[in-house]
Amino acid sequence: MKSFALQAGGSRLLYHDIPGDGRPLIMLHGLGCASSCDYPRLASDPALAGRRMILLDLLGSGFSDRPVGFGYTIEDHARTVAELATHLAPDSVDLYGHSMGGSVAIVAATLLGDRVRHLVMGEPNLDPGGGTFSRKVAAIPEADYVAHGHGDLVKAARTEGNSIWAASMSISAPYAVHRSATSLVVGGAPTWRELLYAMKMPRTIIFGEASLPEPDTERLPQQGVGVRVVSQAGHGMTVENPGGVASALRAALH
Repeated sequence: MKSFALQAGGSRLLYHDIPGDGRPLIMLHGLGCASSCDYPRLASDPALAGRRMILLDLLGSGFSDRPVGFGYTIEDHARTVAELATHLAPDSVDLYGHSMGGSVAIVAATLLGDRVRHLVMGEPNLDPGGGTFSRKVAAIPEADYVAHGHGDLVKAARTEGNSIWAASMSISAPYAVHRSATSLVVGGAPTWRELLYAMKMPRTIIFGEASLPEPDTERLPQQGVGVRVVSQAGHGMTVENPGGVASALRAALH
């Protein structure tokens, strides 16, 4: 892995830099996950062969640092992504984010402006209110979540057979997960949907077939946002059908 020291506080982001040609594609994971865990299979798919990819673990997740004083809001994460993107690819970059990572990608794209040539998301949070998991986490006071809630969720995931996600969660900082979940529930101002609609670069959102019906599959194209559907997959599309996600990504990036 490679390491990048952020200017504020000196915390380090860790990431895999997959060699390849052209603009780098920075890949951002969801809540309680890690790109170092979720995306190596995706990055090795023939559909994305030859493309440079940055598999970034956000602060508080995976192998990156876990500063206690960091806010871990979507906007906080986006600023770190924009700083790394400026360091790695000052001229142009593509962004992909899944779930919470999609929201982070939207805000990072706003900060980076026309340097972002393609913005692709997998079932991102666009509106305040969060999702089922983030609402469950945010409903618990942070101190209680750190003390026992996080461990309880990890144990439940293992019991349910969701061992990979449980492993990612177990090494995520509990306070980071809680603060990020709370940020998803609170939302942004302007909303991430409003920011997305205001952008001009090619934008695409990927949905898992099992997540349908979804009103956004009709609403988004009316705002110039492309939609692609991955078969045999739901929200966990990267694990359920990585080849399908890779093919959808390749189509969205051309």
